[in-house]
Amino acid sequence: MSGLARELWRLPAVSLAPSAIEILTAELRQRLRLVTGAHAGVRFASSMAAEDMVLVDAIATSGVPIEIFTIDTGRLHEETVRMVEVTERHYGILIGRAAAPEQEVRAFVENHGLNGFYESEDAKKACCHARKVVPLNLALAGAGAWITGQRREQAVTRTELGLAEHDEARGIAKYNPLFDWSQDAVWSYLQHRNVPLHPLHRQGYPSIGCEPCTRAIRADEDLRAGRWWWLRQESKECGLHLNAAQ
Repeated sequence: MSGLARELWRLPAVSLAPSAIEILTAELRQRLRLVTGAHAGVRFASSMAAEDMVLVDAIATSGVPIEIFTIDTGRLHEETVRMVEVTERHYGILIGRAAAPEQEVRAFVENHGLNGFYESEDAKKACCHARKVVPLNLALAGAGAWITGQRREQAVTRTELGLAEHDEARGIAKYNPLFDWSQDAVWSYLQHRNVPLHPLHRQGYPSIGCEPCTRAIRADEDLRAGRWWWLRQESKECGLHLNAAQ
């Protein structure tokens, strides 16, 4: 194994006992039931990465009425496309695909070029808006609430995250059922429950987005360091989780 390979981020060691995981599982399912009890038409946008797979497993195995979909940006890793299909087969469910509208993508390419997001922060935001935010907005039209896999530990922009918030940009409720979960909790859950794992996690990717905007990271880097690595550290959001005032 090369020196570089030894330095890459690896799947975290897990330490939670099965009994602790069962408690977490029961609490998570209760949170999901509270959300669906309070709102009709709850939806979940899944990236198929670790935290989101915890939620997919909890939704699929508990029977809560939450619609799962993924955003097809047109620039996903092939491994992500296959992961959706693997997950559908594993749980016997259908996962919706919210595709980026062709006219939005075309407008971005005409204005910035196919890979213009590398040139500036504004161009990156424009690409994310066309390929992620617009299809998310369309997929959430008519929803009563949506849930995410965000955790406080993930990024400096998420340290104040709570279970419930109001999505001002879309005018609906938003829930983060894993907001207080530790990294150990996430990976212990995945291992204990034999949840399908995105193959890029085994290649040094703790966080997974579009193919040109995501890279493997070293073991000593921040977990979000592989996302838009050419931008400032505080710019590690794509716009899906920003309210209108932000």
